[in-house]
Amino acid sequence: MNQILKPDIESADDNYVSSVTNSKKFTLYKFIFFMCLSCAIVFSYFFVKFLINIKTKEKHAESLANQFTLSSLYSNSTDYTTNLNQSNTVEDTGEADPFVIGVIKIDKIKIDYPILSSTSDELLTVAPCRFAGPMPNEVGNLCIAGHNYIDNTFFAKITNLEKDDEISIFDLNGQMVNYYVTEKFEIENNDFSCTTQETNGEKWLTLMTCNSIKGTRIIVRAIAKE
Repeated sequence: MNQILKPDIESADDNYVSSVTNSKKFTLYKFIFFMCLSCAIVFSYFFVKFLINIKTKEKHAESLANQFTLSSLYSNSTDYTTNLNQSNTVEDTGEADPFVIGVIKIDKIKIDYPILSSTSDELLTVAPCRFAGPMPNEVGNLCIAGHNYIDNTFFAKITNLEKDDEISIFDLNGQMVNYYVTEKFEIENNDFSCTTQETNGEKWLTLMTCNSIKGTRIIVRAIAKE
């Protein structure tokens, strides 16, 4: 009789242990699922917020470009100081706009942005910035830095430029000069040789952006043909 009951008791114990184990596994899987779901929701929230912020900055840049175009068309002033001191108040922040010194336009990759007077982390979120060199369309090497955003705004698509592609620069006089791509290359982050001002009297344009994957800078060089 005992021999008959013993296997039944052992079987019941095994079933109980198995049930408890399965219950623990289910609880663990459920916990992992909800953790992953929570992480996905948080990531999605911040990613969407990031994209909205980029779009907001791009609209701000477009507004600055439009204001520059209008002021250039209807102003006879060729004084850089006068133009640089003009600013507008941003309604949503109450802060003054950065100084616009020109506009860069590249039809091939649908770029049409203002060029801001200097470079800083904050200004780079608004529009491409003068990193080094002279004012637009002057002799020398005007170096313009721009972010490489994942939504293909700002300078994200300059890697698609090829030799002889056209880049138009509008200056504070309302004049446009066309530059033509001569070369494209990558450099290390600490290499600033591309900002050289030894242009032999020519007008150079150097576009700079980062390569987030490699941790390098992408450089596009163009020279004016007037």
